[in-house]
Amino acid sequence: MSREEKEEEEDDIVCLDESFFINDDYQITDFTFGSHVLQLYCLQSSSTDFDLTGQLVWPGAVLMNDYLTQNANMLQGCSVIELGSGVGITGVLCSRFCRGVVMTDHNDEVLKILKKNIKLQESSDDSMCCTELKAEKLEWGSSDQLNCILQEHPEGFDLVLGADIYILQANVPLLFDTVERLLRDRDQKKCKFILAYVSRAKVMDAMVINEAIRHGLQINEVSGTRRIIKNLEGVIFEITTNH
Repeated sequence: MSREEKEEEEDDIVCLDESFFINDDYQITDFTFGSHVLQLYCLQSSSTDFDLTGQLVWPGAVLMNDYLTQNANMLQGCSVIELGSGVGITGVLCSRFCRGVVMTDHNDEVLKILKKNIKLQESSDDSMCCTELKAEKLEWGSSDQLNCILQEHPEGFDLVLGADIYILQANVPLLFDTVERLLRDRDQKKCKFILAYVSRAKVMDAMVINEAIRHGLQINEVSGTRRIIKNLEGVIFEITTNH
């Protein structure tokens, strides 16, 4: 290839910055769980970038919110931290009952929509939404980021929540590193990790259970919660420390 041909070929190459892959066409959408109607900004279809899955509401979040609505007594007066909050649909529901909710995500673009939804709740005239909502960056396995959160909340949390939060197998051990730290940070006080799990691959089904056990945690399926949601099988797991 001649020099002139190489230069012409380089001229044909289109350079795309990351904004090309980001869809921020958010729309306010109503979601109903029991007697609670939530309004949130979210995407109506998936982003090009797999790492931005938090811009959507996934089946596991619906499974989680249905479960929490039916068992709202467990939320009363609790402090909650949610892992992989996405648009914040579970955290917003929890704010109707809890004394404090910290929603976390690792992706900066997802954190933008999460904070946008917090502002939406703050501007709402809904008297039921009175708990302070916070958004924090948290990469699973990051001691520094988790330490910052715990320094702001030295009393720890009563509940750790996660819904449809496993995307890559490599992330599962890191998820449970973070969960174990949060559970054990309560100084033997009772703290639970509630996971709304949706089965997409048998290898992941086994890995989630095995990682919980490997971290010295007890994982139990909550009776009566296994169901089909959007053509996928979902279940609620309750995970605690072995005292």
